[in-house]
Amino acid sequence: MREGSLEAPTRHPLDWQNPDFYDEAKLDAEMRRVFDICHGCRRCFNLCDSFPRLFDLVDNAGDAELHGVKSEDFKGVVDACTLCDMCFMTKCPYVPPHAWALDFPHLMVRYRAVEAKKEGVPFALRQLTETDRNGELARPFAAVANWASAETNSVTRPLLAKIAGVHKDAHLPKFNGKTLAMRAKAEPLALNREAPAFGKRKAVLYATCYANYNDPAIGMATRAILARNGIESEVVYPACCGMPQLEQGDLAKVDARAAKVADALGPWIEKGYDVIALVPSCALMLKLEWPLIVPKDARHRAAVEKLAQATFDVSEYIVDIARREGLAQGLEPLPGGVALHIACHARAQNMGQKAAEMLRLIPKADLKVIERCSGHGGSWGVLTENFPVALKVGKPVATQALKSGKAFVASECPIAGPHIMQGIERLNGQADGGGAGPMPENLHPVQLFARAYGITV
Repeated sequence: MREGSLEAPTRHPLDWQNPDFYDEAKLDAEMRRVFDICHGCRRCFNLCDSFPRLFDLVDNAGDAELHGVKSEDFKGVVDACTLCDMCFMTKCPYVPPHAWALDFPHLMVRYRAVEAKKEGVPFALRQLTETDRNGELARPFAAVANWASAETNSVTRPLLAKIAGVHKDAHLPKFNGKTLAMRAKAEPLALNREAPAFGKRKAVLYATCYANYNDPAIGMATRAILARNGIESEVVYPACCGMPQLEQGDLAKVDARAAKVADALGPWIEKGYDVIALVPSCALMLKLEWPLIVPKDARHRAAVEKLAQATFDVSEYIVDIARREGLAQGLEPLPGGVALHIACHARAQNMGQKAAEMLRLIPKADLKVIERCSGHGGSWGVLTENFPVALKVGKPVATQALKSGKAFVASECPIAGPHIMQGIERLNGQADGGGAGPMPENLHPVQLFARAYGITV
């Protein structure tokens, strides 16, 4: 047996259609096998809160160690997992192809799948993560929805905490009156025919639920950058990628989302378009998670595999343009520098620090790169029981960002950015409105790159 981490990690498919996947006795045996190995290793002690909780359970059991831990106590360990994938990708020496074949995040997904099948996903959480429906309902009333969801609203936020279990202080994404798809259709862009990449590429932007309903500026900045570089782009949004449902263990719904999105994007791939996912979590789903979830005999299996091969993360795509064709002229320095957070789901794509590579293409780039989990974890991080833990896990990121003194704080993950800013506010004494110093501006890396081109969207 070779020691772990000497070979590239591989991942086994999630066999969620097999009845054994939901067998509680077999799940418990696998949990104990994996937890016993984790307890003996402990390399992941400083990642998410799952591992401290697990190690505390074992240590408090005394000489009995894991044998003395009740199976029902495992739930606290599972509930603390944000599916950031950092244990699998960066720490664990026993992932496949090692014979022990540990995959802690996917084991947590299996536990949640068993839980969901047995008890169902809690109603409030299920409604909170219906991102497409929520976006469509809120869009015509975006101003009212944003007023009601603001952390400063002392009337509605306590009600939301009571009804939906959302922490009253957690930042919630704002809604936009015009979706990215609507704006792209209404605001055509002229291509720069002098750019090195003109006529050599075309791209379809998978809008993602966040960029489509909450922050279309991310997609509009991407389109503007591509147009400046002579690249035709289209925006398509068939449905959410299903990441919120993966977090809940609803793998059948993830499979259905994969079918819908792959079917919609397939014709664009056939016409020679590259696919750009605007959010790292969504890119991770399209590239890596869907091929592990969609059954081998599924009707849409071939479409999902083709999509996985055609998909780029947005920063990855801009760097690829720079390397293969070269960028259009016109980039100017960004005064004040950037504290850049590398999102966990960007790291999990195994593509390197593409956002950092992209921003270093800007003349006189002044970067502080922070490669650590922000602690947010998507819908997980806004819940009442999780938000304090999310701030604790993300405190090292907020500390580094604040100490850097940069004018901008950027994260590839558009929900991690505001969460990091909430951590900075608390460190900077501004959470109560007092204010101890100037706050940096929070923008997505592609928005900063667009600004370096003199583009504001």
